[in-house]
Amino acid sequence: MNHSTNTTLTASKGETLQRTRNQILLGILIAVVLPAAIRYNFTYLGGSENNLYNTAIGGVVALVIGYIGYRRLYVFPGYAAGGYVLTSFSMTFGALAVVLIMLRIDYSRLQLLASYLITVALFTFIHLRVFAKRSLILGVVPNGATDRLPDFARVIWHRMSSPSEPLPPLQGVVVDLNADHSDEWSSRIAAFALEGTPVYHVSEAIEQLSGRVEINHLSENTLGSLNPNDFYLKLKAVLDFIAALALLIFTGPLLLVVAVLIRLDSPGPALFRQPRTGFRARPFVIYKFRTMQVTAPQSAADARVHAMTQDNDPRITKLGAFLRRSRIDELPQLINVLKGEMSLIGPRPEAVALTQWYEKEIPFYHYRHIIKPGITGWGQVNLGHVADVDDVRRKLDLDFYYVKNFSAWLDILIVLRTIQTMLTGNGAK
Repeated sequence: MNHSTNTTLTASKGETLQRTRNQILLGILIAVVLPAAIRYNFTYLGGSENNLYNTAIGGVVALVIGYIGYRRLYVFPGYAAGGYVLTSFSMTFGALAVVLIMLRIDYSRLQLLASYLITVALFTFIHLRVFAKRSLILGVVPNGATDRLPDFARVIWHRMSSPSEPLPPLQGVVVDLNADHSDEWSSRIAAFALEGTPVYHVSEAIEQLSGRVEINHLSENTLGSLNPNDFYLKLKAVLDFIAALALLIFTGPLLLVVAVLIRLDSPGPALFRQPRTGFRARPFVIYKFRTMQVTAPQSAADARVHAMTQDNDPRITKLGAFLRRSRIDELPQLINVLKGEMSLIGPRPEAVALTQWYEKEIPFYHYRHIIKPGITGWGQVNLGHVADVDDVRRKLDLDFYYVKNFSAWLDILIVLRTIQTMLTGNGAK
C-alpha cells in the first residue's frame, strides 16, 4: 500500500550498500579478488600467473558491465527486478567466456565459474537487502498537477510544506514544471538539481512508475517528439533478420510437428492468415498457427466482431488453447520478420477491421504505427490480447511508453517478460 507523509523519515538501513561505487567495489573484492587470491595461494589448483590475471581482469569487466545492465533494467516498471541479477550477469560472464575461447586467451575455468557464482549470489543478496523492500521516497513540490498523485507500491510521496523544511533522504523530487512557482520554490528546485537530487516533471515521474504514457495528456507536439532512435531502428532490423532466421532453423522440426497436430485436431489449414495493420499503417498478411475452428466467411459488418478474441472464446480448440498459452502459435510470424513486415519486439499489429474502428474512437491511435509491429511487446506482456476500446486505450498507453523509451534495454526486459509469460501462461488469451 502507498503512503503520503509530511513527517521526517529516517534513512534506511544498509546505507553503505546503497552507494553504487561501494557495491561495485565489494563485488570486485569478494567475487574477483578473493577467488584469484585463493588460486594464487593454492598452487595445486593449477594454472599460470597469466592464466590467473587474465581471468581476474575479465571478471572485473564482466562484473562492472553486468552491474550496469542490471541497474539499467531495474529502472523500468512492472517486473520482479531480482531476476535481472541472474540474467544480466549470466549474459556478461557468458560473453566473457566466449571471447576468451574465441581469442584463445589462457584463463581458468574454475576461477571464472567461482567469480560468476559469487557475483550472482552477492548481488542477489544486495538486491534483497537494499532494493527489494526499500520504499522510494520522492519529494513533492506543491502546486499544479502534483496536488493529486496516484498510488504506487512502495512509493512514498513526501509532500513538502515549505522550501526550507528539513527533508528525509530523497531519491528524487517531483514538480509540475508547467506551473507557476514562487521565487523561493524556484530557487529550491534549482538547488535540488545542483545538489544532484533528480528533479522529475510530474508526468515523467508517473510514466516511469506506471510504464504508461497516457494518451489523454498528449498533444500533437508531444507526439512529434516521440520518434524513436533511427540508428537503433536500423540496427534492430538487422538483428531481427538474423535472429528470426536462426529461430526458424532451430524450431523447424517443432513447427512441422505442430502443423501436423493442428490438421489432426480440427478441420482446416494449419496456418491462419489475416490482414493486419503494420509499419506506417501499411496492411500486410500475418501468419500464425490456427488455434480456432474454421468458420464461414463473415460479412463486412461482422468482420470487426469476428476479429476479436474474447475470454473463453468457444471458437478456440483444445490444442489451440495450449498453443496460445505457450505462445507457440506466434512462431510462424518469424516469416513476417524475415519479410521485413514485423520486428521481434514492438506494438502488436491489429486486424485491419479493428484498426479502422480504433482510429475513429481513440485519439492519436495511428501513432503506434511509427515503428514496426512486433511478435511481442510492452503492451503484450503487461495486458495480453485485448479488444474492448477501454482496454485498447490502456494498451495504447503502454505502446506509447515503449515508443518513448525505445531502447535495447527495454527490449531485453520485454524478452524476459515474454519468457516468463511462455513459462507461466500469464498474460496470454
